[in-house]
Amino acid sequence: MKKIAVLVSVIFCTILFIAKAEAQKVYSCDSKYDADVKVYVADSKYDADLSVYKCSSQYDATGNEGLWFFVDSKYDAIKKIFFVDSKYDADLVIFFVDSKYDAGWNNNAKKQLMY
Repeated sequence: MKKIAVLVSVIFCTILFIAKAEAQKVYSCDSKYDADVKVYVADSKYDADLSVYKCSSQYDATGNEGLWFFVDSKYDAIKKIFFVDSKYDADLVIFFVDSKYDAGWNNNAKKQLMY
């Protein structure tokens, strides 16, 4: 019985790790109805929930820390996003940064949106 509990725990942790490792491959949708998350791009890092760095490789976009890789197909994406024109229509407010070291969450309460 103890072995089964350990095995279930290992499987659960592995699934969580895999899901987290691919959480930042995003696709920009043309319709808000196709999107998982509606995103607004802020003018200031301090107004944003998340500071995002656009990675040039999908292998750099791991974890849930604002390292995004934009894929060409919605089938390759883990999250589909739609860019809205108003901050009040958005689920998540982001700011694009120039360095991957500046990426990260400013509002941890919204972190679950990108899992």
